[in-house]
Amino acid sequence: MSTPVSTTPKEPVERHPWLLRCHPLVCALLWPIFFLLGPVKVIGRYRVPKTGALLILANHRADVDPPVIWYASSRPIHFMAKSELFDIRVLGKFIRWCRAFPVKRGEPDRQAIRHAVNLLKAGECVCVFPEGQLSESGELQPILPGAALIARMAGVPILCCGVVGTERMMPYGKVTPRPAFGGVQITWGTVKQFEKGAEIEEIVEWATSQLRELTS
Repeated sequence: MSTPVSTTPKEPVERHPWLLRCHPLVCALLWPIFFLLGPVKVIGRYRVPKTGALLILANHRADVDPPVIWYASSRPIHFMAKSELFDIRVLGKFIRWCRAFPVKRGEPDRQAIRHAVNLLKAGECVCVFPEGQLSESGELQPILPGAALIARMAGVPILCCGVVGTERMMPYGKVTPRPAFGGVQITWGTVKQFEKGAEIEEIVEWATSQLRELTS
């Protein structure tokens, strides 16, 4: 039997009210960039709750997905990001400043799961890419159970975010963005609250169905 992941923080989760205040400014600064590179079309932004704990599950097609999703959201987001990014001097400092947090890929990362759960229990918004890696083809990959485990442990509402076309803005393996010529679209689904004790398989099946529908 596996050892359960403790969700009791050693110290209170640090709140960042400045993120909420800065969100409209950041979106305003991103608008001309994404207009020229996209434009980015956002569908259903009104479905994103502006307050309260929220877990966002999004498919992952390009390294530019986090800022595009931030731009498409009506509130600031804490992103779970691969740990390798935090080793890059300038980028690592910047994404930490934006309140992203690292996750080790290829293994159960209890610290990352615990941090995500604590953020959610503190009423924050957290985005996880449940495929666990970029999709080289753009097709939805199998949803890993880690995101469902976070959802069940935190007991918070979940919202799926369908990402289409960001691989045109930043193709796989490239580090320089380019115009996508109108091919980028972010579609928000409908908030779902699972009952306490919901099976991991049930959450994974729902998320898979939602993301397939939102990206079709």
